[in-house]
Parts: sequence; structure tokens; C-alpha cells
Amino acid sequence: MTAADGRTKRGGGARRRRALLVLATCGALLAGCASMPDGGKVKHVSSSHGNQGDSQVRVNGVSPQKGQVPTQIVRGFLEAITSDEANFPTAREYLTRHLARRWDPFASTTVLSDGPSAAKAPRHSRRAEDGYSVEVSGARMAEVDDKHAYSPSKGDYSEIFHLVKVDGEWRIDEMPDGLVLGESDFQRIYRPINTYYYAELGPDAESITDGQNVLVADPVYLRRRIDPVTKTVSALLQGPSGWLDPVVASAFPRGTRLAPKQHLSVDDSGVLRVRLNARGAKAGGKRCVRMAAQLLYSVQDQASAKVGKVELAGPDNHDMCAQTREQVTAFQPGRLNGSAKRAYFIDENHRVAAFQRKNESPRPVLGPLGSGQVEMGAVAVNRIESEGAAVTRGRRGLYVASLDGGSANTTLGDPALVSKAKRENDRLTAPSWDGLGDLWVADRDPDNPRLLRLRTGKERPDEVQVPDLGKDERIESLRISSDGVRIALRVRGRDGHTTLQLGRVVRGGTVKKPVVTVEQLRPVAPQLVDVSAASWAGGSRLVVVGRESGSVQQLLYMETDGSVSDQPTLPGITDVTGVAASEDESKPLLADSEDGIVRLPPDATWKMLTDKGSAPAYPG
Repeated sequence: MTAADGRTKRGGGARRRRALLVLATCGALLAGCASMPDGGKVKHVSSSHGNQGDSQVRVNGVSPQKGQVPTQIVRGFLEAITSDEANFPTAREYLTRHLARRWDPFASTTVLSDGPSAAKAPRHSRRAEDGYSVEVSGARMAEVDDKHAYSPSKGDYSEIFHLVKVDGEWRIDEMPDGLVLGESDFQRIYRPINTYYYAELGPDAESITDGQNVLVADPVYLRRRIDPVTKTVSALLQGPSGWLDPVVASAFPRGTRLAPKQHLSVDDSGVLRVRLNARGAKAGGKRCVRMAAQLLYSVQDQASAKVGKVELAGPDNHDMCAQTREQVTAFQPGRLNGSAKRAYFIDENHRVAAFQRKNESPRPVLGPLGSGQVEMGAVAVNRIESEGAAVTRGRRGLYVASLDGGSANTTLGDPALVSKAKRENDRLTAPSWDGLGDLWVADRDPDNPRLLRLRTGKERPDEVQVPDLGKDERIESLRISSDGVRIALRVRGRDGHTTLQLGRVVRGGTVKKPVVTVEQLRPVAPQLVDVSAASWAGGSRLVVVGRESGSVQQLLYMETDGSVSDQPTLPGITDVTGVAASEDESKPLLADSEDGIVRLPPDATWKMLTDKGSAPAYPG
């Protein structure tokens, strides 16, 4: 088999890209040396702009060469689509004129665990004299759809690329739309960002102030260096991803798009001006304000400067509305997170206790949960830190009580929920509060496994249906997001392995008769065969403890779409049985280890917090 007909040799594409980078970098260095100053004061340069895409060296494609055989043409094309060219003009040179005009590279992106391989197809799709067929294959790991939403996807990838001769040179005349990239190229080219939409809370929106204005993060993947602000706004206007769509809404009128010929950026004053098409220009008043809030918070991650103000205009540039950052603080994502003033845990006497201010010793909480009347095993505290919910040491009962020492109720009273299961590991999970003030818990009783919600933490437990759970599956633990429309479930399957699944919370019915279901479970950490703990760690991020097949335990940041977060790698720690993170990302990570409760300060290693406690928890 010749090199032309064999499979792609790994590293060839990387060498070509490295050569381009070296040439570009050398050019930049030579240009810099030509004007290097030899005097003057040292000037501090902020590093914040160093991470912006436009300041990075760009990778350009390489045009096809004369006399290349079909497999070389296909490989050249696969290399060219890893470039930083906006509309892939070099990649189109590998196509016939007809295909170059109709090929849609943005229809989807297939991500392979390794780079795609190209080899002569086992069977030609046509007679030999009609052309040549090349099979492009690899191990699929994910798909990114036309709305830029990422979803894990396992299995073999195999597509036929057909070529014909044009003026004596081979060119591709048939292939699928979209892109196919190796994981390393995908991570280099694309960046996860959050677009924001309003939570559809149904009748439960009445339970909080401005319940119609709760923003929910919807992660998408966009190219790092190709007009990032414009692409972010365009992605936002396309609407939410298919998975999140049933539980969120956009303030933008249906069919709203950018007016033509715009290259959006934030000016030196921090102002972003966006012209919308005629459909978008129909919105006014409060609706326009809600649109501006979506724009400001979605763009902030992609802009090279802080967005201080958003101006919306119609296609003829007439003003619609303008909102400053200060004016839209009421819409700020995570406003239901709570302040997380303290972290909580179960102390050595099985009381609910709290870590106080820095350098202060932890103390039992005020109220009956800290009195030691009943031995506790796990705790959750509501987002405003006024009430706690704790399950007993044997996981049989759930108690809800005030954390106010001045409360008239100094005794626990009757439990809000009791499990009838015989074994401790079959009883109640640790509870979790959403930002609406509702309490969630699962009963693992093999005879009657249930997911339950206690409205306001006080009402009778209502069962929440989870249609995607199989007969032999059950919930081992749970964490509800502050916005109340997403819930992370640790699910044990029939094979005994535990996976992390994300469900969307659909709320309907009436105030008096609410109907709540958890639908469309999807994997969050598909590479892990066993997940032992998880916690929300941001608007679209979770921290997960688990292990891959044949590997040791590890801690990972995962996005809610199932992709690995671009957050820094967490330092290793052994035998973690629980983890607690705050949706306020400034708070340190806490872990329940064999030695006690440890914390991870920013830019540091794990440090002992207390060796006399367990089950750490932030509010939520």
C-alpha cells in the first residue's frame, strides 16, 4: 500500500500547522525587532487582552498542489478546514466549482477522538472511470449542531468523499455538509461561551420577585478568532439549543436577525451598538430592555473589553433602547444563587454546623438543627440561608427547620418525610434547594423509588416524574440549579455503575395544582464509568468526582452539555466521597475526603479545613 492510499499518518497535519505558526511567529518577531525601543519607562500591560482571539497567531490553509492523488486531496481538505479562515476559501479550492458553491461548512461539526483518517474506500460508490472514492473515518466523540450546541456522541464515523478530475487535477465533487475535526483541533479552534435566555417557570414564577426575568445559561461553541462578538450575537438570535428550548424563552421576536453588513465590537467607551432587522425592530419598551439584558450578558464572555452599555437600533439605525450594565443588574445571571455567606457541614457530634469567617472555628448553627436533638447525616441550606434541611444519620427522616436562633420553634417536631426502606443506602439522599425556595430530595426505596419536591420546603412532598429513568435505574443523589430548570442526577444503572445525568425541569399546571416533570436526561460526564459526587460550580458548569474505565478517581469541571470545561485542571486528591462548590465562582471548592473536609483556594493546593466533620455543603 502506498502512502497515498494508506491511512493518514498522525502528526503530518500538526507538522504543517507548526510550520505555518513558526513562519508567522518569526515574521512577527522580526517586525517587532525592527522597531524595538531602547529607552523609556516600563509600562504595565494588562494580561486580560492576551487571551483574546484576535491577538493570537492565525492558522491559514494550504492550497492543493499539482499532481496530488485523491487521498492527498482529501487530507489537504481536512487540514484546510482547521484553519482560521472565516468562510474556508482555501478549503473550497479542493472542491469542484459546483460543490464549492453549495457546501455548507456550518451545518454541523463532528468531533473525533483522534484526527480523521483518509484512505481509499473499500468499495467505490461509482464505477472506477467515473471518479475515485475516499473513506474518511474515525471514532466519534461529539456533534455540534447548526445552533452551535455540543452533545456527546459515541460510535464509528465513516463518510465517503467522491472525487473527479477537473482540468487534469483531482477535486472533491461529493461529500457531506459540515466539518469533521479531531478533538485537539476542535479545542484549539472553538471556545465554549454562554448565551442567556429567560427561564419558563410556569406558575412557580409567582413565588419570587421578577420571576419572568431569571436568566439561564445555554452553552454553545463558537470559533475563537472569527468575529467573536458578531457570531455570539448571531447565535443568541438563533434561539436556545434544542435541549433547553422547552424550559426557556427569548425576549427577541421570532425571526429577529442582525441587519446586514455588521462587524460588531465593543468600542473604547464599552458600548456595543447592534442593528436588528425589521422583525427585531418591532420590539419596544420593557421587551427591548429584556433583549438588551440578554445581549449584554451573552456578549461579555467574548468581548475583549468590558461591556458597559448596549444600544439596540433598527435596520435604518433608528434608536430602539439603550441599557447600561447598572440598569440591567436585576437580570444578572445567577441572581437566585444566594450569597453563600457560609459553608455548612455535619460535625463530629452529628449536628449541623457552619464554617464562620476566615480564621474562626466552626460552630453548630442556631436553631434545632444545631442542637443535637437528632443525629444528622447530611444537610442543605436554602439560598437565603434562613432555613436548613437535614437527613438523619441513618437517612430515614428529613427535617426542615429555621436557622434563626430567635425562632419560637426550638424543637424539630415531626420529620417532613420518612423513608420506609430497610437499608440505609436505600433511603433518602441529601436534599437540595433551588432559588425559588423549593426543596428537592430522592427516596431510594427499592419498593418505591421517587424524586420529590417540597414547595417552599414546608408543603407536602409531591412526586416528580422522571420518564427517562429505566425500571432498574434509580437516583443516588441530586443537585438542582438555582434557576430551577435544570437538575443534575447521579443515576445508578442496572450494571451497578453510576453516571451523571442532566434533566430539564418542566413546570406546568396551576398555582394550586402544579405539574412538574424532569425530562430528557442526557449525560454530563460520558467518559466516566462511575461518578461518586457532583455539584454545581457556575451557571453552566459542574464539578464532578469519578473515574474512567481502569483509571483512578479524578475531579473534573464539566459543562452542562457534556463537554470538558476549559477551566484549569484540578489538583488530584484521593478517596473523595463528596464535593461542594458554589455557583458563586469566587468561593473555594470543598471536598469530603478520608482525612476530613478539605478546601481548594484559588491557585493553590488542597488544604485541611477540619478533620472532625463530613458532608460539606454550600447553600443550594
